Amino acid sequence: MEWNPETAQFLSQCFLNTLSPLPEPRRRAETALSEATERSNYGLAVLHLVAEPSVDEQIRQSAAVNFKNHLKARWAPSPPKEPNLPALNPISDPEKELIKSLIVSLMLKSSPKIQSQLSEALAVIGKHDFPKAWQTLLPELVANLDTLTQANDYASVNGVLATINSLFKKFRYQFKTNELLLDLKYCLDNFAKPLLEVFKRTVNLIDQAVACGAANAATLKLYIESQRLCCRIFYSLNFQELPEFFEDHMDEWMIEFKKYLTVKYPVLEDIGDDGLAVVDGLRAAVCENIGLYMEKEEELFQKYLSGFVEAVWSLLVASSASSSRERLTVTAIKFLTTVSTSVHHILFERDDILEQICQSIVIPNVMLRDEDEELFEMNYIEFIRRDMEGSDLDTRRRIACELLKGIGMHYKDKVTAKVSLQIKNCLGLFSQNPDANWKYKDCAIYLVVSLATKKAGGSSVSTDLVDVENFFGSVIVPELQSRDVNAFPMLKAGALKFFTMFRNQLPKAVAMALLPDVVRFLASESNVVHSYAASCIEKLLLVKDDGTRARYTAADISPFLLVLMTNLFSALEKPESEENQYIMKCIMRVLGAAEISRDVASACITGLTNVLSRVCENPKNPIFNHYLFESVAVLIRRACERDPTLISAFEGSLFPSLQMVLAKDVSEFFPYAFQLLAQLVELNRPPVPQHYVQIFEILLLPESWKKSANVPALVRLLQAFLRKAPHELNQQGRLSNVLGIFNTLISSPSTDDQGFYVLNTVIENLGYDVLSPFMGHIWVSLFNRLQHGRTVKFLKNLVIFMSLFLVKHGLQNLVVSMNAVQKDVFQTIVEQFWVPNLKLITGSVELKLTSVASTKLICESSTLLDSKVRGKMLDSIVTLLSRPEEERVLDEPDVPDFGETVGYNATFVHLYNAGKKEEDPLKEVNDPKQYLVASLANLAALSPGTYPQLIRENLEPANQTALLQLCSSYNLSIV
Repeated sequence: MEWNPETAQFLSQCFLNTLSPLPEPRRRAETALSEATERSNYGLAVLHLVAEPSVDEQIRQSAAVNFKNHLKARWAPSPPKEPNLPALNPISDPEKELIKSLIVSLMLKSSPKIQSQLSEALAVIGKHDFPKAWQTLLPELVANLDTLTQANDYASVNGVLATINSLFKKFRYQFKTNELLLDLKYCLDNFAKPLLEVFKRTVNLIDQAVACGAANAATLKLYIESQRLCCRIFYSLNFQELPEFFEDHMDEWMIEFKKYLTVKYPVLEDIGDDGLAVVDGLRAAVCENIGLYMEKEEELFQKYLSGFVEAVWSLLVASSASSSRERLTVTAIKFLTTVSTSVHHILFERDDILEQICQSIVIPNVMLRDEDEELFEMNYIEFIRRDMEGSDLDTRRRIACELLKGIGMHYKDKVTAKVSLQIKNCLGLFSQNPDANWKYKDCAIYLVVSLATKKAGGSSVSTDLVDVENFFGSVIVPELQSRDVNAFPMLKAGALKFFTMFRNQLPKAVAMALLPDVVRFLASESNVVHSYAASCIEKLLLVKDDGTRARYTAADISPFLLVLMTNLFSALEKPESEENQYIMKCIMRVLGAAEISRDVASACITGLTNVLSRVCENPKNPIFNHYLFESVAVLIRRACERDPTLISAFEGSLFPSLQMVLAKDVSEFFPYAFQLLAQLVELNRPPVPQHYVQIFEILLLPESWKKSANVPALVRLLQAFLRKAPHELNQQGRLSNVLGIFNTLISSPSTDDQGFYVLNTVIENLGYDVLSPFMGHIWVSLFNRLQHGRTVKFLKNLVIFMSLFLVKHGLQNLVVSMNAVQKDVFQTIVEQFWVPNLKLITGSVELKLTSVASTKLICESSTLLDSKVRGKMLDSIVTLLSRPEEERVLDEPDVPDFGETVGYNATFVHLYNAGKKEEDPLKEVNDPKQYLVASLANLAALSPGTYPQLIRENLEPANQTALLQLCSSYNLSIV
């Protein structure tokens, strides 16, 4: 794409139309631009348009955003998430070089809004190219910075500093590697000194402006912002370790840092929250820097410490009283917390200091504010994320409690006494006027909950602040027994959170008496309250006594099960809770614990399919949807296993929803739908109903297998069909189709285990007379993978497959079918792959199968395998059976784990409640160790002396001892 008047006109019109309120011109413009991105020099042409002063500012802003996004997508394109999607064409190297030569000067000449976009675009390039592939960048930025500061053009100075800040951020969050340290050294060598010079020059400008009383608010704002950016760059450059340059100039930095914590700037601070926010932004950045030095360079920082503690303390007392200064308050308290856990904790030892911390810092910050109430009412998901799920580490309420925990590490008794007194005072104030002073009660509950200590390795918590049962009875129970579920909702939420938190300590009788009240709160209009009620019930059902036995059983919840389920489904109809994940998780947990009668099952399947039909229209919340499908799966499992006559009713309810998923191509739900179908097929008794056979036909189409996310669920469904309807498989060429699917799956390391699942199910469920014509093709596919790209995972699966074949269809068929493909290949495979990989097998069923098959092989192959191979096979069997898994198996780096996050990123998500029961192909063998010893004893008796010699020559000494112990255990001997 050449830059000429026609290109300028085309791009200008497109970007103008993308701003149109009318959908049709907007869509046309977006399509035209999308097509244009495929042309070479597109990014360069857009950059020229951004630089064209004659073009309307709005069009240039839109072009700048497009340019930034174009670089994000194509500077270093990621591979497509789905294998069938085309890869994006990267920007060519010549175009990249031209963009890099233009972008800095253009950024500095642009208006603030365009400058911001170009700064982000530059950071995108820097992420990939800086510094190694863009060594001119930092010198160019430094030269411009010097010119701009001397010209007092601080709008542009801040643009440069913001860009450098973006480039250097990687030093804060990337792991320390030699490559990162080399990049850091380059940046320090080129920018440590210029950074200090800019910082000191700006210090002088601020001091002059304040001293002469002629400080202009707009100018001072730019200076203060410049210092904030310098502080953030300081933080990045010091994050990994203290550089020598900064150690040599520590005084120059620290003196100014302290000044910014103590000096006031009335010109800005008195004009309103905007001006105060700018100054507080600088102070917060200073607090982060001194916190970093306190953590990493405590000894060097010691001489400045008491002055900084005093300055931060004074600042906190002032900022804690203001709701608009959250960021500063949080960073300042974090600094004091770091000091409190260090060797300098003695600074907090005095009683009067602890008193002041509680009264002037902790209580003001823990007390609810208007913005907390607003978040509670307007954005319940974010409120719960912070309050219940612990993402509130950067909120003033949580960090104030962290300060108390920090001081408590060295002065536990003193902190406990002071905080207990504050809790008592808060409850006293509440009792004087409950309606007006309810926030004091909330404060008391919050302190107990937040300062509770979690016991290692479990969900139990403890506290020394109050007697849990007394506090629960006097403070929490009155809230839970309140008849009005909508009154004082924040107090109700706090009470439910306390109940949930201390659920393990509360006696069962106490909890059971209040459970019907918690069920009532599911009807609360407050989203937080009914979410907390659901979470409380769900967590109670997980409580275990003696680590294994559920404390609350089906009998405990059956008296109010119907009203519980009614209230849960009703809560899903309340505004903003239509996709409430806490409600759906509770439904799943209750269905997993309760005794499901036919009436409850019918009502629940109707409710769940109604929700499923609704979310199919527009899937939004992946966590909610996961619990929805888990709920359906657990209902099918528990209700249909108890009453098989429900299967057809469930099919009648579910099929329309599952057909909607497939018909509307709701791809996020495909893996779930296939797993539910597999579950239903497995519950049916043969013959499988005709409507499933139609699904079987769809399953065999190659198109169904194109999305990798669907493969595990499709394999599961295919396995269900193969087990329940093997006779259907040998009709109309279906077996050929199934083996075609196996062939596709086995060819890729990412899906070969799924291919083995299909193959093993075929081998297990069909007779050899049916399989025989296809065995040559199967072995060719397996041998191809063995030659090209074999992995540890593949070899283990191959051993399992061959073991299954041997026990199901006999050694003779195994040997003949393999050697028919390649002469004498059986012995080669056994010697080179079966023997060395046998000891890596994991899983109880797999271990039993492979050890028994290997034992059979030793006993039946005296004419096929020489004594050395059989001896080494025996050595591997004994290793497999006698040593713990962690001693036998190394980590496998060749297969990445599935991501833990449940999301719509085209990954398979397993339904726990739809999991199939593991089939044991050797039910007749109870103990593989006994089977080994008995088989060897019988074999040895036929030729005395042969096997003791084979054992001495081929088994490791440890395995010889282990085999002897096994013989002794079963009172058998090998002669």
